[in-house]
Amino acid sequence: MTQIAFIGLGNMGGPMAANLLKAGHAVRVFDLLPDAVATAVGHGAQAATSAPDALAGAEVVISMLPASRHVEGLYLGADGILARIPEGALVIDCSTIAPAVAKKVSEAAAARGLAMLDAPVSGGTAGAAAGTLTFIVGGASEALERARPVLGAMGKNIFHVGGSGAGQVAKLCNNMALGVIMAVTGEALALGAAHGLDPAVLSQMMAVSTGRSWATEVCNPWPGVLENAPASRGYTGGFGTDLMLKDLGLAAEAAMGVGAAIPLGELARNLYALNSKAGRGGLDFSSIVKLAAPDA
Repeated sequence: MTQIAFIGLGNMGGPMAANLLKAGHAVRVFDLLPDAVATAVGHGAQAATSAPDALAGAEVVISMLPASRHVEGLYLGADGILARIPEGALVIDCSTIAPAVAKKVSEAAAARGLAMLDAPVSGGTAGAAAGTLTFIVGGASEALERARPVLGAMGKNIFHVGGSGAGQVAKLCNNMALGVIMAVTGEALALGAAHGLDPAVLSQMMAVSTGRSWATEVCNPWPGVLENAPASRGYTGGFGTDLMLKDLGLAAEAAMGVGAAIPLGELARNLYALNSKAGRGGLDFSSIVKLAAPDA
């Protein structure tokens, strides 16, 4: 059993903390939303009154926050926790943030003698609940070996892609591809529907043909095609449009930093910005289909 401090209990963090508890770890949790903390306590977690309070006795500190500013503020802000983390604890940030921020926080941790990994995840809320997430890890190999028992309680795939910040770069590459694929899958289904095709049959055909993807088989953007997809419950839950928009913006920043060209990634960012401005920022990113088929 490992004593874990878990900070950030949103759509992803909450289920991840629950799986740590199922694996027999002791988890002390904090979130700005009392209901999120209460849910975790219902699974057996200990409630902390603040982020610093969550650190009591922690051997591992895990954060799962929305954006770069939240991670930087948590660790390095005026009331940052980095100086209060117990000596020898392993720090794991599972947020998806700018690689430069991941490096900055990791360097500050190293200056304190703490090992830190950036370990963003892939697999969505379904993967978080099922404990089947993919962890995309940047940091030292020795730190990853320490983290494996903890990460293994929350996911089934662990990829070590390089040093500090590398996990964030790889995650942004993945999400950029996902954003483009979801957008074009929505357009394809909308085109077929406009010609009178059944989107469900079209999706089934694509799922066993060269157009197959996670968007056709797991998170289909057309309502009613897949019972458990966000599209079939009013695009609620899942991975929000504004979160995808954030990640695509981070991918654009990363591309500019090395002079890389990402024309499709930039186009996708603009499409998700339009979807957000249409009032669907809080809906699952598969709602991008409504740009091509407003009545979907």
